[in-house]
Amino acid sequence: MRRFLDFLQRFYLGIIFFFLYAPIFVMIVFSFNNGNDNSTRVWDGFTLEWYQKLFQDDQILSALYTTISVAVIASLAATLLGTLAAIGISDMKKWRKAVVMEASYLPMLTPDIVIGISLMLLFLFISLPMGYFTMLLAHITFCLPYVILSVLPKLRQMDKNIYEAALDLGATPALALRKVLLPQLKPGIITGFLLAFTISLDDFVVSFFTAGAEINNLSMLIYSMARKGVNPSINAVSTLMFLAVLALLLVINMRKKTGNEGRLF
Repeated sequence: MRRFLDFLQRFYLGIIFFFLYAPIFVMIVFSFNNGNDNSTRVWDGFTLEWYQKLFQDDQILSALYTTISVAVIASLAATLLGTLAAIGISDMKKWRKAVVMEASYLPMLTPDIVIGISLMLLFLFISLPMGYFTMLLAHITFCLPYVILSVLPKLRQMDKNIYEAALDLGATPALALRKVLLPQLKPGIITGFLLAFTISLDDFVVSFFTAGAEINNLSMLIYSMARKGVNPSINAVSTLMFLAVLALLLVINMRKKTGNEGRLF
């Protein structure tokens, strides 16, 4: 009976993983399919043609540049602001900290479409032209909570007496922050940056409402291309994005597994 229950558990888990990853596996396979532009059901042989066309397409390369540049800048800005915010939150009184923490959780629980529309209305209200800058501001906004919630646990684990001891020994607050506090928070800061980068990299809804008509990131471009018919170049782009996100997730998991996150950086 025990063996039968173990078999059912493994079978159930296998079914779940199959439905999760089978579509991604099909997408990766057909990104190498030597078929016509709309061939997604018949295997006609192996080819790298779609990857070659992908990197010869100025529209896709422009969207790729926008996606990566926005993700990097937004992640760096959100990491800086989120780390400072987390340090400030940790020093608040109990009731103030509770209020600010609830406010930090709210953007993570709010649907993306609500955030996108609200930011769009805000930008229109202050007469800020829609484009690259507004999309960048939107990405920084929704990445901030993830950084804050990644750094705060490290602040709780840290012995605050270390920082106070540095001040007692003559260090300025800025020097103590740089030499004592930030090294202790480094694992949380790196994790927050990676989470922010991953979330920004594949965002569609918020970008759609805040980018305007002249700016496209990869997710927006893929959406517009997919509406006209499945192009194998979309499979190639999606495969590269999946591998990039997978690499980041592996880095995060390796950091947690080693128990000494700083060794990888």
